[in-house]
Amino acid sequence: MTTTGVQAMDWLKETPSLIERVESGKLPPIDDRIPQDAQVAQLRRDQAPGEHGGEMRLLMGKQKDIRQIVIYGYARLVGYTPELELKPDILKRVDIVENRIFTLHLRKGHKWSDGHPFTSEDFRYYWEDMANNPELSKVGPNKLLLVEDEYPSVEFLDQHTIRYSWSKPNPYFLPALAGARPLYIYKPAHYLRQFHARYQTEEKLAEMIKESGKRNWAGIHVNNDRPYKATNPDLPSLQPWVNTTYPPADRFIFKRNPYYHRLDQNGRQLPYIDSIAINIASSKLVPAKTGANESDLQARYLRMDNYTFLKSTSKRNNFDVRLWQTGKGAHIALYPNLNTNDKMYRELMKDVRFRHALSLAIHRHEINQVVYFGLVQESNNTVLEESALYQPDYKTAWIEYDLNHANQLLDEIGLTGRDDRGVRLLPDGRPLEILIQTAGESTEQTDVLELISDSWLQAGIKLYSIPSTREVFRNRIFSGDAMMSIWSGMENAIPTPENSPSELAPSSKYQYQWPKWGSYYESSGKSGEAPDLAEAQQLVDLHEQWMHAYTHEQRESIWHQMLAIHRDHMFTIGIVNHVPHPVVVSNYLHNVPQKGFYDISPGAYFGIYKPDTFWFDEVRR
Repeated sequence: MTTTGVQAMDWLKETPSLIERVESGKLPPIDDRIPQDAQVAQLRRDQAPGEHGGEMRLLMGKQKDIRQIVIYGYARLVGYTPELELKPDILKRVDIVENRIFTLHLRKGHKWSDGHPFTSEDFRYYWEDMANNPELSKVGPNKLLLVEDEYPSVEFLDQHTIRYSWSKPNPYFLPALAGARPLYIYKPAHYLRQFHARYQTEEKLAEMIKESGKRNWAGIHVNNDRPYKATNPDLPSLQPWVNTTYPPADRFIFKRNPYYHRLDQNGRQLPYIDSIAINIASSKLVPAKTGANESDLQARYLRMDNYTFLKSTSKRNNFDVRLWQTGKGAHIALYPNLNTNDKMYRELMKDVRFRHALSLAIHRHEINQVVYFGLVQESNNTVLEESALYQPDYKTAWIEYDLNHANQLLDEIGLTGRDDRGVRLLPDGRPLEILIQTAGESTEQTDVLELISDSWLQAGIKLYSIPSTREVFRNRIFSGDAMMSIWSGMENAIPTPENSPSELAPSSKYQYQWPKWGSYYESSGKSGEAPDLAEAQQLVDLHEQWMHAYTHEQRESIWHQMLAIHRDHMFTIGIVNHVPHPVVVSNYLHNVPQKGFYDISPGAYFGIYKPDTFWFDEVRR
């Protein structure tokens, strides 16, 4: 796995905004700032080489959202291309043996944003002084580095070469490094050592502890090491833009990293744009402020119901409104909780006939027309057509509105009695009333549930929606108090066989259809419950087989087996997908795709489209 680099330096062009600092000696010239084999960005066909300059304005709803710049910037050891292929990025090359031995090659001369060399010492510091230091990592290294209770052997072969090895394949390693929130296996050792007990005097540490109000040196270290949250402007970075504003603030400025490792084909160091200004506003005001031309690139906090308003103001305020696809398996899905505490409802939820009946009694076409103006697709919660793994029946099985079939299945289960409202009765005499938990964040979900309530009642099922905060919503699900919930579907619905199918098997408590089974595997049996449903255990076994598969064909076969199980057993009930997401782009801003996918996984929202290659017209430079 290699990437394109460049050796010659005589064609390089200095960044205009940095010339004064270079001429004054405060900053080295460009040929001393970039790696010897800097990466040359491969522009897409719809892109053109740009010019340096300008400040891009963004709107965010809260301070913690400044982390979006780390997501959008998307400088990773390895990263996804728009075609969802993994390619080296910060790394020059990755040598892979049997998907279990990974030799990472750094770019010689690569430097942190403060000009200090980026070397294998930064990887050693993470592994030895952080991941395996019980005061900084009480449970040891990140679990993403664990393969069947085995942590990797980590070698630092020379200044620019690091090797991670396992005795068995680790298909999660490279995708974790490429994540929107990546697995950080390197840290700026030269900066963080000043907060570490191994490298700092006790007197100095005591002084820092007193000044910071932290309990110990580890608290100081953690507080200063937040590369994803971007809250420490002093922390050196490898991202295209680096935060320069200390929180709290209502305006944050991210400035270009003068040591960034990418170039364009004309010898200009990326990013093209000099800085990013983030203005914090109420999330409810973001659509209005965007329509008033207060943002140059906005998708966060926008929804389809903002589209008409944004389109109406676009000409006056000189921006374009584009509709990107979302990459989730379902925009909205129902999650019957197969681990609910109520034993009778638990058995009912585990009965595939009941889940089929629930799906058949949903009038998806009506929902599409009423809520989405016929613009979306009625579908199961499954992979999208854009995935190489897609098959039509994964999408269409059990989604046709068929009340007769739904009622037949419910009668077959034995739910034949009804009360005076026409609501079916459970064996213990209680009415069949399903309480659906919502996070209370979307009127769209409420509208969909109202339509489902109408059609379910015709099948003898009474629906109640229970809104709450997201924290309460999740806690009810995790504890088993929730009977059913509504949320979005598969996070990555455009996978390749090389992507993990962990979403399809019990693997996390955040899988709302089986949180206790997910917790069981997430904790290696220390919490939760082992699956007591054969098909769920089959998914666990297939996931395990995928982890040990050596060939593409094996992984592809396993994916299809797991997708077929979900097609037949409908553990989640998808409603619609392919819901467009509005993306507002200033008419002065170039190289933003007309069409794209807007989702955090695996695309990092704008990240895979390389915002460091976006550039402004002269009027904005």
